[in-house]
Amino acid sequence: MDFEIRKNRVPGGKRLVRERAAYFQLMEQGYSTREAARIIGINLRTGKRWRNGWHSPPGGRRPVPPVRIVEEPAPASRYLTEPERIHIADRIREKASVRQIAVELGRSPSTVSREIRRNRRPMPRGGWTYRPFEAHRRAEARRARPKPGKIGQNPELRDFIQDHLTMRWSPEQICHALRARFPDRPEMHVTHETIYQALYVQGRGELRRELTRALRTGRAMRRPHRHAYKRVAGPIRNMVMISDRPAEAADRAVPGHWEGDLIIGKDGRSSIGTLVERATRYVMLVHLPHGHSATATRDALATTVQHLPPHLWRSLTWDQGSEMAAHRDFTVATNIPVFFCNPASPWQRGSNENTNGLLRQYFPKGTDLSSQTPEDLAAVATELNSRPRKTLGWETPAERLAKLLDLAS
Repeated sequence: MDFEIRKNRVPGGKRLVRERAAYFQLMEQGYSTREAARIIGINLRTGKRWRNGWHSPPGGRRPVPPVRIVEEPAPASRYLTEPERIHIADRIREKASVRQIAVELGRSPSTVSREIRRNRRPMPRGGWTYRPFEAHRRAEARRARPKPGKIGQNPELRDFIQDHLTMRWSPEQICHALRARFPDRPEMHVTHETIYQALYVQGRGELRRELTRALRTGRAMRRPHRHAYKRVAGPIRNMVMISDRPAEAADRAVPGHWEGDLIIGKDGRSSIGTLVERATRYVMLVHLPHGHSATATRDALATTVQHLPPHLWRSLTWDQGSEMAAHRDFTVATNIPVFFCNPASPWQRGSNENTNGLLRQYFPKGTDLSSQTPEDLAAVATELNSRPRKTLGWETPAERLAKLLDLAS
């Protein structure tokens, strides 16, 4: 030790500050309480009192913190502290790079870059400055919870979202429509996750809870994706598999390749045929008033395809449902080849599967579909074809199809 243990210690005299510091230093080096007390030259009971943060001055017993310096725990790595912001300001004045500052603080360069970008302020004569204390106050204010939601503070925004949810638009379609209609009004811009939060998070009350029924799933709470439904293939003769389909159908570059399926009504007694063009996502609904037998499906499909020019019917891809057992007769009547997906592979008709999910907003499971007239189906198809689609660059299927018809004419 770098000090000499005092031999004569009068009770109640000067406290053994240096001895206590040395005692704790030995404890931190791994010495036991008894060994540290022997080396320092104190009673074992005194060492235990020091270790526990107590001493006994005249007039009573009271707790005293240890002499050793206790470092404060490091702040949560998620947030910058005020000293860190001061360090950033100092280093900015010294022309240090963002990466140098990040290394000195032990932070990610993106954290430092984002902090400067968020909190710098323009100077009257050009350039900018970073004020650490002001930046820290703003950061603390931004972090305050709970916060009022953006949708709840803006009645115009809330009404727009509710109206389009009622029209069965998806939240993602709505947020892109907002940016297109109000390009210069950032207060009218939200993300689709904000809309989902306003619908599903309890206690916010920004959007009416019943509007969840207008979503594609109609669920009252969020759930993870389910596994794909697997069907047993029916006995269909002379099938031509999807692997033999022309390559132009796979990349969607050439219009005229369609995907088809049925949605089934209550007790499997009624159905509607669905057709989706792969390039434009244009939807056509097939009226099946006499059931979905192979003959009824063949005749209804042959009637439906007559509504568009022949050059827009190059192929049809279907699953291995027994309703397409008469596929060869359909091909002879319409000159449209039919290709079949592999068993339990719905992703091979991804556009059609997506459309069938959208149609369940209009025809929920358990609905008697026999009550739907051709006019009802045409109205639903028109509404679907008028929705902007992300995969089309937020154009509608009807707009894409109109462009193809204009080119053909």
